[in-house]
Amino acid sequence: MTGDLPEIYFRIRENGAAVFRVDTENRQRRIEMDQIAVVNIRNGEIKPQGGRSLTEAELAAIRDWMASRQAVLAAREIDDIHRAVDHLNLTTQWAQSKASDAQLEALTDVLLLAMHDLRGVLVRKKAERILGKAEGDKAG
Repeated sequence: MTGDLPEIYFRIRENGAAVFRVDTENRQRRIEMDQIAVVNIRNGEIKPQGGRSLTEAELAAIRDWMASRQAVLAAREIDDIHRAVDHLNLTTQWAQSKASDAQLEALTDVLLLAMHDLRGVLVRKKAERILGKAEGDKAG
């Protein structure tokens, strides 16, 4: 099993990860993990831990992980939006066919406000894209 372990392990955190060096070459033949850095995905910061200096190989592995993690998070974000569209459709069907008057009374205002807010943002962003494209066409 120890031959399959990576040299570096990333423990996911809210904004990045704690980075550990994995050691299996010790007298007890146990897996030991020594924290070597903390990574912040949002600002790209890599902070060595415990007064260490990171090797170029460790920095490269961390940067590769950061790029991969950012791609995963971006894909998840888009997937979450697709799921939100599905939930809106399911909510519409529920309101039309299953919801009681009491349920509708409890949820209508918050749903209408959320949808109004979303609609306003989407309309504004679409207008900005259209105007931006029209201005780009004039310049070209």
